[in-house]
Amino acid sequence: MAIRYETHDDGHIVLITIDRADHRNSLDAEHFHHLAQSWRRFRDDEQAWVAIITGVGDTFCTGADLKNFIPKVTAAQREIAQGMVTEIDGFPLTDSTFAVLRDVEMYKPIIAAINGFCVAGGMEMLGGIDIRVAAENASMGVFEPRQGLFAGGGTTVRLPRQISYPHAMEVLLTADPIPALRAYEMGLVNEVCAPDDLLDRAFDWARRIAKNAPIAVQATKESVLRGLAVDMAEAYGIEMKLSYRVFTSEDAKEGPRAFAEKRPPNWQAR
Repeated sequence: MAIRYETHDDGHIVLITIDRADHRNSLDAEHFHHLAQSWRRFRDDEQAWVAIITGVGDTFCTGADLKNFIPKVTAAQREIAQGMVTEIDGFPLTDSTFAVLRDVEMYKPIIAAINGFCVAGGMEMLGGIDIRVAAENASMGVFEPRQGLFAGGGTTVRLPRQISYPHAMEVLLTADPIPALRAYEMGLVNEVCAPDDLLDRAFDWARRIAKNAPIAVQATKESVLRGLAVDMAEAYGIEMKLSYRVFTSEDAKEGPRAFAEKRPPNWQAR
């Protein structure tokens, strides 16, 4: 299986690995589908609290397979736009956007361990990821304009909301590769580390998050994402409803109880 799914730490941490080295970790219709299924599996598993995604070799993800997937999409673009074509090679087209976390309700935290090239669809997916750790030799970029294509997996919408406008436009319009340290300066990644330390650093981030109450963590992410899409008044309303959900949970009782008893909390995620 070119998309590997592993569980760690009593199932609370999931590691998803794109293992398609012979295609530079690019994705055709089948592998978009498998990656989308991995995200759904993580989303729906109550024991899974944090996910890490990485790639094999010197590549994180180079997005859609330019030799296999893109020509089929381009050839059928008019029919796709009209809703007449909904599948490529028997797999739903919607899986290609789900795989890169575009317009997906995913309130569990996700960490990227960027081990190398993160371009095109890989960069699109990065926009749906909360914490980004990059190896020193990694680079990122929106390469679609170089091939006469368009970054329609969320990058033109999310990137200007996540980093400063001038930095976002530098990335989007030049289509140049952005070295890891430059990406850190832009605020595109949280940390840069030695390649050999990458997964250890990603797991450290995951464990720091997973020690917190999952219901509170997920409600926090939901409040942020939903709040960014509406005006302030509606965002405060969303925050209030989520606050009520958390404060009436079993974990909201367990946290103060564990503190008083001077012991680690036993989170139930409910």
